[in-house]
Formats: sequence, structure tokens, C-alpha cells
Amino acid sequence: MKKLTLKVLTSIALLTSGFVAANAGHHGEKSNYSKIDVEKVCNVKANGIVKVIETAKKYNAIAIKKGLEFRRLTVNNSGLIVSVEEAIKTKAKEVNPKTFKGKASKTKLETNFAVHRSCKFAIRALQQAEEAKSTWRLAIPGDGYSY
Repeated sequence: MKKLTLKVLTSIALLTSGFVAANAGHHGEKSNYSKIDVEKVCNVKANGIVKVIETAKKYNAIAIKKGLEFRRLTVNNSGLIVSVEEAIKTKAKEVNPKTFKGKASKTKLETNFAVHRSCKFAIRALQQAEEAKSTWRLAIPGDGYSY
């Protein structure tokens, strides 16, 4: 019985130390995505279209690395960013982002709206991942959350 107890306690200790080490490394990143005011940072009128698209590219690259890139209306956020950059170069008033496999999408967006949207999607992907770390337990049946 003592051997079994010792094995169980050793297993728990090793498992706990693994979780502590994993959490220490994970929280050491110092990501403050939750503190970003999306509406302020992604405002095209206040910041200009070029600055907003650069912000979108910056945060979308981080989201892609973490596997969190938004996909809306069959278009990845990176595809929306590329189409916006093309629209800025050609001074187009509307964008038609490409879908995967190179087919043109039916989605047409006004350029300023598309820039705002791509910026917002890039930042919100990271913010939602941060929020999920503390709210995921609410979705588990039996934890007092009513459906």
C-alpha cells in the first residue's frame, strides 16, 4: 500500500511541476492584447489607411503563428489584407478579396471598411485567445453554467 501511495504522490508531484513549468513559460510572453482598444487603433479616419493596414499585418502575422487567423465569408484575414494592399496601390474604392484556390469571391467591400475589418479581425483573434484562458470553464456542463 505504501508503494502505491508513494507512486501516486510522485506522479502528482511530477504532473504538477510540469503544469507549473508550462504555465511559467506560457505567461512569460507578456502579451497585452486585451488592453488594445480595437476601435481606436483600427480607426481609418484618425490613423490613416496605411497605418491601419500595417497594424493589421503586424497582428495578423502573430495570429497566424499561433494558429488563430480569422476566416470570414470564405476569406482568410491575410487574403483580405492582400486585397486591401492592392486596392491602396490602385486607389480602388472597393476590394474583392480572393478565396482559397485562387477563385474570386462574391464578397465586395468598401476599401476603408475592409481595412478596418482586417485590423479588427487580426487583433480580436489574439484578444479572444487571451479571454478564453479565463472563461473556458464557463462552457463546461455541470459547472453551474445554465444553457
